[in-house]
Amino acid sequence: MAENPMLKFVVTGQSYPDKRPAEARAEDFREIAERFAVPKAEEQAARCSQCGVPYCSVHCPLHNHIPDWLRLTAEGRLREAYELSNATSTMPEICGRICPQDRLCEGNCVIEFSGHGAVTIGSVEKFITDTAWEEGWVEPIRPLPDRGQSVGIIGAGPAGLTAAELLRAQGYEVHVYDRYDRAGGLLTYGIPGFKLEKHVVMRRVQRLKDAGIVFHEGFDVGRDAKLAELRDRHDAMLVATGVYKPRAIKAPGVGAPGVIDALDYLTASNRKSFGDTVPAFDEGALNADGKNIVVIGGGDTAMDCVRTAIRQGAASVKCLYRRDRQNMPGSQNEVKNAEEEGVEFVWLSAPEAFDGTEHVAGVRAIKMRLGAPDASGRRAPEPDHGSEFRLEADLVIKALGFDAEDLPKLFGADDLSVTRWGTLRVDHKTMQTSLDGVFAAGDIVRGASLVVWAIRDGRDVAERMHAYLKTKKAEAAQKERVAA
Repeated sequence: MAENPMLKFVVTGQSYPDKRPAEARAEDFREIAERFAVPKAEEQAARCSQCGVPYCSVHCPLHNHIPDWLRLTAEGRLREAYELSNATSTMPEICGRICPQDRLCEGNCVIEFSGHGAVTIGSVEKFITDTAWEEGWVEPIRPLPDRGQSVGIIGAGPAGLTAAELLRAQGYEVHVYDRYDRAGGLLTYGIPGFKLEKHVVMRRVQRLKDAGIVFHEGFDVGRDAKLAELRDRHDAMLVATGVYKPRAIKAPGVGAPGVIDALDYLTASNRKSFGDTVPAFDEGALNADGKNIVVIGGGDTAMDCVRTAIRQGAASVKCLYRRDRQNMPGSQNEVKNAEEEGVEFVWLSAPEAFDGTEHVAGVRAIKMRLGAPDASGRRAPEPDHGSEFRLEADLVIKALGFDAEDLPKLFGADDLSVTRWGTLRVDHKTMQTSLDGVFAAGDIVRGASLVVWAIRDGRDVAERMHAYLKTKKAEAAQKERVAA
């Protein structure tokens, strides 16, 4: 009987791809870790226990067939592993890079609970699909015969791109409208290259363009066309804009030059990586070089900002967060990476005011303590009066999260219903908004969330839109028969 290639966790320890030294990786925007070589990937995949209830899959929003493609990897059947991985995810190599595996698949791995250390699922997932691209296994999209119906998608982020791919494969004409000059949304302009190198996103976008999906880049809905005009052009619409309105800080001096929004800062940096001319960066307004930087916030966007500032040559980088390390929303792995690279975390602290009139010069802050749990179950931070302190700052970056823009006003569509949070109100069975044939998915429905959830929503909404369009076509055909 052949030896079982799995269950090696009892003899093989957990291992991630080696990270480059912190001093070296702080010099560039390349990804910080190399991918596994084949024997190492097979070895780590073989640690999977092939448990009866795969909690890794259960806790993955896409319900990827993780134990199955781990086994195929362990057996050296990489092409089959890729095909199985690709069956449930439109962007497996992107999820392998940026998903918070410590909170999802790896954090719920059975052998993690037994003290052996989780299978390094994300790194294996990245390895499988990167290999597939190199070997030419990533096949072009082959659409079914033309259905004679078209779909318009507003937003070229992960939800919009996923829906575009799946609907094009079904034979629909697909048009994607996006305000940016490159598709990808936050994958392109929000996430730094050290987490997701841009060629990884661009090759996905090119695959969609090669399949005949029409991208209208630099297209601002509301300015270039109202939503009603787009509805007239297409048989169904999808709104997948994401949420881009930065949350504000209410404090004296917050309007001073040098107090900036995280997305403006990250977009400028990412544009420079593409070789774009960015005057605000070149003139110093969105550049950390030589400056004392204070980033306010504790999520993944804050981590992206502090680590970008290090790479831009900041004199010092501090992250100010009102809760402690255990209660921060961002990935603990990202905090560790940031600390290795020279970021200082100022826990249990919140800004009270910003010094400087011509330009920001410092942040006046106060220490916080954690009180009783709030409505979300997290202990609410409370100011510790008498503990005020000041941080020098030449540039302050606000990274407190994002809310929805006023889409009814922006799109010129007053009858587009929203929730009290400004997100689009949908029927969760059909994923339709208050407007017939207008669907919505991703962060614009659920609020700021993970890329993997946007992909899941894009997958789900494509299925609902396909059903709607088939019904619409059948009803039109029936009317024609009656009229004849």
